[in-house]
Formats: sequence, structure tokens, C-alpha cells
Amino acid sequence: MIQITPQMKILIAIQPVDFRFGIDRLARLCTDLFSSDPFAGAIYVFRNHRATALKILVYDTQGFWLCQKRLSSGTFKYWPSNQNKTFMRFKAYELQILLFAGNPSYAKDITTFKCI
Repeated sequence: MIQITPQMKILIAIQPVDFRFGIDRLARLCTDLFSSDPFAGAIYVFRNHRATALKILVYDTQGFWLCQKRLSSGTFKYWPSNQNKTFMRFKAYELQILLFAGNPSYAKDITTFKCI
């Protein structure tokens, strides 16, 4: 199981990718698109062209995890867009909202609560 923590680096590819790509080709995209080492433990998120599925690639010191979520109906309505960038950085809670086909831009920044 992959645990997503607030300390993790989460990178979202803005442009959709070919979902025939496997671990090796997606790891290569991590180097090319993100200028990042895929073995560094960051979470990389990719979307297909029809916006019906996501793939997540992460390395856990023993090997790669490749996870896919395909919606049974509808599409992922929200996806980050920026003409000047190839990727965006997300926080853990934003990724969780995105995985449930929500719009993370509506969520407010979650802060640590102080116990009294």
C-alpha cells in the first residue's frame, strides 16, 4: 500500500500521456518532463487523453508502484493547466481530492490544529 503523507513531493503532469506507457516509459517521462529523478520517492501523476483515468508512479526503495484509477462513468472535470509549465506541484490533500474526481482548487489550505 502507498501512503501519501504531507511531506511527499507530488508532481502532476499537465499534458495527458499515452496510457499504453508502462513503468519504464513513465519513469523516463519523469526525467524528461519533471527534470526529476524517478527513484527519489516523489509521486508522479499522469492523466489519459479522455480524462477518464489517472496513473500514479512512485518508487518505494525496493521497486516501482504503478497505480491506475479509471472512472466507471464521467471524467475528471478538473485538471491543472498552465501554458508555461509542463507540471504542477500538489499537496497531499489536493491529490486526495483529485483522486475522488473533485476540484482541489476549491479546497482551502489545511493547517495543523493546535490542541488546547
